[in-house]
Amino acid sequence: MSILVFGSTGQVATELRRQAPEATFLSRADADLSDPDACAAAIAAHKPDVVINAAAYTAVDRAEEEEALATTVNGDAPAAMARACADLGVPFLHVSTDYVFDGTGTDPWQVGDPVAPLGAYGRSKLVGEEGVRAAGGAHAILRTSWVFSAHGNNFVKTMLRLSETRDALNVVEDQIGGPTPAADIAATLLAMSAKMRAGQGGGTYHYGGAPATSWAGFAREIFTRAGRDVTVTGIPTKDYPTPAARPLNSQMDGSTLRTDFGIDPPDWRAGLDAVLRDLTV
Repeated sequence: MSILVFGSTGQVATELRRQAPEATFLSRADADLSDPDACAAAIAAHKPDVVINAAAYTAVDRAEEEEALATTVNGDAPAAMARACADLGVPFLHVSTDYVFDGTGTDPWQVGDPVAPLGAYGRSKLVGEEGVRAAGGAHAILRTSWVFSAHGNNFVKTMLRLSETRDALNVVEDQIGGPTPAADIAATLLAMSAKMRAGQGGGTYHYGGAPATSWAGFAREIFTRAGRDVTVTGIPTKDYPTPAARPLNSQMDGSTLRTDFGIDPPDWRAGLDAVLRDLTV
């Protein structure tokens, strides 16, 4: 099975490269997502069996000032990819986000719950979801949350960096979600790809780490497992203002992914241990 991956250096793309080195990976130089037509042309030229989009505009705060660009990258490009895949008759897998929801309530989000993004990033990702569905081909949209790995910029690496010079930190405690290892997202995408190539599954799915925790709880676990003596004080979101609003509730119900593909939520604590080993802390 030939797999074409958009993205080469991001967290999920890096893990896909580790797990499927035989796949073809397109960097920004190969296919710039700010040029949706070029992305579609790349698919037509490669003629793969499966396409995975692991590239995105992920600067949540900057998106408030660059919504047009974010929408092109996160919305128009995936839609163009999905149409190209539909023309070839091959499955298209696309990574989306909990940010399509408004974060209200306390129950995990179901796939069919109403979407209501709080900011530009979430709106741009929702445009992508709608475009992928509208293309009419075999597709899977995988909404995930709080991605972390040993690569790129993420919460784990930020906490470890801060712990080098500080022994106490204030971290938001009223945002609840599931930290999700990029390695598990990659493995899930590959497993889904194989089954979708065989005609199984398709639609929108949720994939978030378990058990649910807060950012403060996540930080405490990072420091404990890394052997760092750092005191974490939980604070409310209002005490840590950001240009873009964050969902308070990012819990994701993964029951449809289990039903269609037999995939359960990952234990983020095991994933954290693996990341810490990678970072040799």
